[in-house]
Amino acid sequence: MRIEIAPGIRLYIDVDGPGLVPDGPRMRERPVLLLLHGGPGFDHASFKPLFGTLTDLAQVVYVDHRGHGRSDRRPHSEWNLDTFADDVVRLCDALGIVKPVVLGQSYGGFVAQRYLARHPDHPARVILSSTSHHYGLARKLAMFERLGGPAVRAAAEAFWTDPGPATWADYERLCRPHYNPTPQDPRGDAKQRTIAVDEILFHSARHEMPTMDLRPGLAAVRCPVLVMHGEVDPVTPIEDAEEIVAALPPQWVRFERFANAGHGAWRDRPDAALAVIREFVRG
Repeated sequence: MRIEIAPGIRLYIDVDGPGLVPDGPRMRERPVLLLLHGGPGFDHASFKPLFGTLTDLAQVVYVDHRGHGRSDRRPHSEWNLDTFADDVVRLCDALGIVKPVVLGQSYGGFVAQRYLARHPDHPARVILSSTSHHYGLARKLAMFERLGGPAVRAAAEAFWTDPGPATWADYERLCRPHYNPTPQDPRGDAKQRTIAVDEILFHSARHEMPTMDLRPGLAAVRCPVLVMHGEVDPVTPIEDAEEIVAALPPQWVRFERFANAGHGAWRDRPDAALAVIREFVRG
């Protein structure tokens, strides 16, 4: 369904599980787990069906960022982290969600970090998964070369220094298979399920990402934050996660590293990753 979060601006959302469950003589409210997808330019499809298994614990809300997926198309002037971060609050206001648990995966983690900086009292908890605080090109290139060799490094460098349709094709063919050590989507079904708006990716990688530094905003965090990261993630290397952890107030941060896991630890180690998420959401 599409929810209007501001006049003429609608985001697509989907919901798994009840918000209220019978508990003896009362109805008990479950926490809301709000999922922010990666990209930019992708949609929420990559969270399904795995995150639907958490409905015994929380009401799971999937959202396509403004201009993404099944959300209404919007002009490029609105494709930025401040807008996407504020949309989290706008969406919660529209749905009546108070104190969500917000999970940001990859670019969704960029959004979640900016959301924490701009609205530190809004979330109950935040999960930063396989994300970064900066562009970190040198680390990306080194990790891609380690995992795939010089040709993969060259394709990564071509795309991240000149993002566009011409360089994206080789990046998808050569680099994306190295995002996870476990083979992903061998039949291409997940890719077909995803509604991609590549222009948002190219615009962000050209204009906002190269100068991005999200660490200063993390000092004001006032809720528990789980940072979870695979140790063989090439696009947001583990050193990025370590620097995010160092920027967060120590009393609020929990850091979970996953050996033999890449971009989105649940893609390689679903049982271990979901166990950590469950424990954190329960508080």
